[in-house]
Amino acid sequence: MMYPEDYRYSKTHEWVSKHDNLATIGITDYAQLQLGDIVHLELPDVGAPVVAGAIFGSVDSVKAVSDLLSPVSGEVVEVNEDLTESPELINEEPHTAGWMIIVRIDDPSELDDMMSAEQYEEFVEAEI
Repeated sequence: MMYPEDYRYSKTHEWVSKHDNLATIGITDYAQLQLGDIVHLELPDVGAPVVAGAIFGSVDSVKAVSDLLSPVSGEVVEVNEDLTESPELINEEPHTAGWMIIVRIDDPSELDDMMSAEQYEEFVEAEI
C-alpha cells in the first residue's frame, strides 16, 4: 500500500495532513480494508472540541462499528458532508476524498508523536 509521505499516522490508523494550523483527519487505507464496506458514520459538529486520543466519531461497516480517535486536540472547523450521502468514499479514496474532519490544532507538537509513512508501513506489516 502507498501512504502519502507528507501525512502523519497514528497507531489507531488515523492520518493527519497538516496545513498551517489546520489538520485534515481521516482513516488509512489499511483501516478501511480491515473494516470492509463502510455504510454509515457519525462525525462531530463544526465547533466541537476534540482531544488527542479521545473518540470524535464512529464508523459503521458491514463487519463492525469502530470508534474514531482524534490524533490531535483542537476545534472542528469543517466536516466532510459528502460522507453523509456517500460513506463509501472512505473505502474508495481514504487518503483524499474520504477525509472526515478538519481541526484547528491547539498544539502542533502532538504531531511529533505520530508516525511517518515509512514508520506506519512498518507498523502495519508488524500487525499483519
